[in-house]
Amino acid sequence: MDKLKIGIIFGGCSEEHPVSVKSAQEVAKHLDPGKYEPFWIGITASGAWKLCDGPGANWESHGNRPVVLSPDRSVHGLLVLERERYDMIRLDVVLPVLHGKLGEDGAIQGLLELSGIPYAGCDIPSSALCMDKSLAYLVAGNAGIATPRHWVLRGEEKVDPDSLTYPVFVKPARSGSSFGVSKVSGQEELPGAIKTARHYDAKVLIEEAVAGSEVGCAILGGVAGEVDRVALSHGFLRIHQESDPESGSENSAFVVPADIPAQARSLVQETARAIYRALGCKGLARVDTFLTGDGTVVLNEVNTLPGLTSYSRCPRMMAAAGLPLADVIDRLVTLALDGEKR
Repeated sequence: MDKLKIGIIFGGCSEEHPVSVKSAQEVAKHLDPGKYEPFWIGITASGAWKLCDGPGANWESHGNRPVVLSPDRSVHGLLVLERERYDMIRLDVVLPVLHGKLGEDGAIQGLLELSGIPYAGCDIPSSALCMDKSLAYLVAGNAGIATPRHWVLRGEEKVDPDSLTYPVFVKPARSGSSFGVSKVSGQEELPGAIKTARHYDAKVLIEEAVAGSEVGCAILGGVAGEVDRVALSHGFLRIHQESDPESGSENSAFVVPADIPAQARSLVQETARAIYRALGCKGLARVDTFLTGDGTVVLNEVNTLPGLTSYSRCPRMMAAAGLPLADVIDRLVTLALDGEKR
């Protein structure tokens, strides 16, 4: 059997660029060379596209060539600049390993739809919907899912500080990995937190803190991963912004399987599946929730291209359910080629 020509896109222009590179490095370790012929497409932080040998430490400066993903369906792949002419590489499937803006919000998915190349993961509408937490809350709430009490600020809109019950979390509506997120304990901290969030997005979300355990569940097609619990010593989860997350987090640990009763575990998985369906997700997604003292599961957020780094939650969840990363990649590719998301 011929190997599948798989394009793996990583890097990108968002604040999550370094996380994406680490995710791609982990994918490289687990990609089956007997099944796939990989084409590594790295996007620099400034937005330049490079065809490189892999996502190693020097991918931006060594052995790469300018490349674009053609929206022309007759190309069905890449245009590579070779000695002042373009060569074409036809791809069978694309695995986006991009996080945050322009990777997780429907932008790259739109280009892939134009190209006609099957791709892994969520489509344009579900990517855009999940990226905007306020819209995700609206749709999930209408589907009967519990969501945090929240307020949305657009542009220069203000909120009455006296109307809030502290603590609250102030966050960009469309960002990930806790970039721009602040925990606000009192009114005096609110203006600075809003300013920080607006650095990342003109649309700001203010949420009342949910009292409960932070738990999550990865969904791959119809398969639920094991539930995990985020054990925090203080503050909130921001491992992707720490200096050396590979050595462990400064304030968090992940308990997989989550140390919660079996009935609660089943409810978290059920609710994660319901959220996944309500938001139109396909392929792999990580559904983050809170489990309150009375047993209610409250939506936190959905990551449609969750981190795949050595310290990320999603691979641990799937591995604990019996699916190592190599198998996750295989299933993602199979779902894409079977047209499960269209």
